[in-house]
Amino acid sequence: MDMEFNKNEDVNKQLVDALKYKLKQVYLGGGKISADKQKAKGKMLVRERVKYLLDNDQPFLEIGAFAADGMYEDVGGCPSAGVVCGIGYVSGRQCMVVANDATVKAGAWFPMTAKKNLRAQEIAMENRLPTIYLVDSAGVFLPMQDEIFPDKEHFGRIFRNNAIMSAEGIIQIAAIMGSCVAGGAYLPIMSDEAMIVDGTGSVFLAGSYLVKSAIGESVDNETLGGATTHCEISGVTDYKHENDATCLDAIKSIMAKIGKPEDAGFNKIKSIAPKQKIENVYGILPDARDKPYDMHQLLDCFIDADSFDEYKAGYGQSIVCGLARVEGWAVGIVANQRKVVKSKKGEMQFGGVIYSDSADKATRFIMNCNQKKIPLVFLQDVTGFMVGSRSEHGGIIKDGAKMVNAVANSVVPKFTIVIGNSYGAGNYAMCGKAYDPRLIFAWPTAKIAVMSGASAGKTLWQIQSASMKKAGEEITKEEEEKQIKLITDRYNEQTTPYYAASRLWVDGVIDPVETRKAIAMGIEAANQSPIKKRFNVGMIQT
Repeated sequence: MDMEFNKNEDVNKQLVDALKYKLKQVYLGGGKISADKQKAKGKMLVRERVKYLLDNDQPFLEIGAFAADGMYEDVGGCPSAGVVCGIGYVSGRQCMVVANDATVKAGAWFPMTAKKNLRAQEIAMENRLPTIYLVDSAGVFLPMQDEIFPDKEHFGRIFRNNAIMSAEGIIQIAAIMGSCVAGGAYLPIMSDEAMIVDGTGSVFLAGSYLVKSAIGESVDNETLGGATTHCEISGVTDYKHENDATCLDAIKSIMAKIGKPEDAGFNKIKSIAPKQKIENVYGILPDARDKPYDMHQLLDCFIDADSFDEYKAGYGQSIVCGLARVEGWAVGIVANQRKVVKSKKGEMQFGGVIYSDSADKATRFIMNCNQKKIPLVFLQDVTGFMVGSRSEHGGIIKDGAKMVNAVANSVVPKFTIVIGNSYGAGNYAMCGKAYDPRLIFAWPTAKIAVMSGASAGKTLWQIQSASMKKAGEEITKEEEEKQIKLITDRYNEQTTPYYAASRLWVDGVIDPVETRKAIAMGIEAANQSPIKKRFNVGMIQT
């Protein structure tokens, strides 16, 4: 190992250690005092419930662990948006789990809680995943009701999705394990089956205080909407269980009996370990985002050994395309090449930039993968499309538009990993969040923005200084440097992977060594949803 490898390894491992520390903090939810109150009621904590439900020998791919990170601080924060979501296995069947965290504001719904639930349902609908809801929520966080209640992508969309999923035959099982109030009462009852835990579970449109205020009736919550009421009088729920464990055992039993899903027919053979140790990724990836590296070396760390068939290797070299396998699954790789390369025409192509020939190559490769029914994996480390008169005269806009068109209209499932830079239109062409990847994850090294912090700082300062000069203000060199640094630092805060993950621009921040797992579990999920559309985009052919 050379000195550069060791230096890179140290820096990247520190970033991963920071990631693991941040996750530990998130996993604390609302904190020890809130956790102790839940325990005193005889309830499991949310992550204990999820762990008990899931198969011990199978992986769990969490979605949105950092949702709402750093947000809502004026009201005490909302770790993980107050809900745990992810793809896991129950009785051997892959499914989506959505579980409220009652330690976070009694499981109340914040705007990001709704967004995260909708993302979980979107993943379940796209991949036809059975969905299990572990409900324990006090309903909408009223001080923010205007940001969560009335719009299309707000709270009500969740119940709409319940109905659509049920109509499409996507299994939904709900367990009422705590409070389930007002509009939130519809989620479990619109599921295909609903069970309730005796003594702690309750479901009603209005609690006892509101009933007293509205109609003058005095009634306790248990009589109003407890397990006995809904299993023996109203018939609203289907099963009554003694405690959390017996309730979760019942879900496992149901999941063990459901029918086999349809198969999309994606190709899979026996998995082979990568050519390089997956941990070598820490030493290969540079310690700074502006340094070059060879994407082929990175690929060797997480695709199956000797499985890469490169497409047009000598053409459009700033994007690497090729067929490969990940955990045995056939995939089409579209990855930004970060090393400086020389084309056959003698032109130098700089790492991370998409040139006309690269866009043309990627477009054709995406078309081929759609023809062959092979899922696509995009590995982003892109600074954008090449600019300048030579590129403009060569039709970079048209070639870029073709690539974006191909990505947008692709019918095979797409998976995106943001490795490093993800700037400007490069984010779009390489299947950013707006282009419907089935899953999108970022490494701790990711940077997502319109442009780099350095470029943005200078651009924004030019605008600001022009206004200041127009107003007659004098600007010293020291003041200029100070202002550029302030602008750049503020901008850089918004480019981190955690900023992106908190707003669900990505589904999570993962340790690079988890990349194989994320892609393989994503393709396994996608394989449960046969492709119904054809890839057919005329303008790409021009």
